[in-house]
Amino acid sequence: MEINWKAEVDKHFDDYLEDLTTLLRVKSVRDDDAATEDAPVGPGPKEALETFLSIAERDGFTTKNVANLAGRVEYGEGDETLGILGHVDVVPVDDAWETDPFEPVIKDDKIYARGSSDDKGPMLACYYGLKMIKELGLPVSKKVHFIVGTDEESDWKGVTRYFETEPMPDFGFSPDAEFPIINGEKGIFTMLLHFPALGTGALKAFAGGQRDNMVPGDAEATITGVSVEDAKAKAEVFNGENPVKVTVKAGNGDEVIVHVEGKVSHGAQPENGHNASTYLAVFLRTLSDELKKDQYLTFIEERLHTDFDGEKLGIKHHDDVMGDLSENPGVFKPEADGQMISVNCRVPRGLTFAEIDAIVDKHGEKYGFTRTDASHLQEPHYCPPTDPLVTTLLDVWKEHSGQPGHEQVIGGGTYGRLFERGVAYGAAMPGAIDTMHQPNEFEPLDTLRLSMAIYADAIYRLIK
Repeated sequence: MEINWKAEVDKHFDDYLEDLTTLLRVKSVRDDDAATEDAPVGPGPKEALETFLSIAERDGFTTKNVANLAGRVEYGEGDETLGILGHVDVVPVDDAWETDPFEPVIKDDKIYARGSSDDKGPMLACYYGLKMIKELGLPVSKKVHFIVGTDEESDWKGVTRYFETEPMPDFGFSPDAEFPIINGEKGIFTMLLHFPALGTGALKAFAGGQRDNMVPGDAEATITGVSVEDAKAKAEVFNGENPVKVTVKAGNGDEVIVHVEGKVSHGAQPENGHNASTYLAVFLRTLSDELKKDQYLTFIEERLHTDFDGEKLGIKHHDDVMGDLSENPGVFKPEADGQMISVNCRVPRGLTFAEIDAIVDKHGEKYGFTRTDASHLQEPHYCPPTDPLVTTLLDVWKEHSGQPGHEQVIGGGTYGRLFERGVAYGAAMPGAIDTMHQPNEFEPLDTLRLSMAIYADAIYRLIK
């Protein structure tokens, strides 16, 4: 049976945009401070999960909510199960947005909102692909479990809880990356470096960054022993020589407050951003001899600043298939009795997390910090290009896009790695501007239209 999937998309696209607008309006940022037993990662992600499941129930699907942490939409019958894994949570926003990030706006044939490209827009386009298959009554020989999580942008608590009680699909994909396919993902490894508390010297406070997997766009420090006028003069010079903006103002008493505005980007591509926290450390060390000698600031400048591939830290590594290691110092903040830096690494095959720990611990001896590892660690994942899952998805991509298909490995982490035979598939187009995790996130409407047709055709070929 020959199906004109693009014509089917045209019939459904207005309804899709209406549902997407509803979902994008939900402020589904994980909020542990507001978490309850009924909303384990905060009220926003729970509301987004319930919103999505209600859409599927309206469309006649069977659904299941697992502890308000993840959910499932079911379709089809058969001995094998295709899993599709997306997420309804989003990363935090800042004040650099030109529009309300939770009030979708369509302009220049793009939809602007947090989650439009990561991952509410693509995830719902994929759901609509399944919905079109259902409405057409096409014969299928396999089951589909369309699974959504609520904290993909943090530690995957949702899908971890889901798979404690629910069956693992036999194969599948995640609509949460880019075309033509992502069949390899680097390992994801976050170290927490614990320094003594600040405040005993000229550096009184230092903070920057929101998430491990985001390049900090803002950072701020409180210092003493420096005049506001001198700091402002040096900031003017520094701003002319660096891609960030340093501002200085008087604080309480003799305190001076220094703020740096950098550029946010996804932590898997730290070279695309300007890390406000590391630039702040570099600038502070120009202000006085005491700040220049501060171990915390010295470590940041000597080992972390613009160290995108881990060379300064001593963990640089390359794999011929997976490429280079990348490193993002994501969060700088005070903690109980100390000061913490999180360092998020994307690690190719061939270098173990234990080997990284041993190297970093040597730096700890020199710079006066201890290390622990974050709990959510992910080993490298690779689904070979000969797998029928990969070949089928690439065939669909080539037929609908008219562009060549090829394997790809990324530093980002998607739910596709949860399946032994799992990949990520769309919806970003090759060469497109990537606004994931950034202010003014958007997704072109043409991308969503094409993605919906691709997803429908791909799902049907995999389950018919």
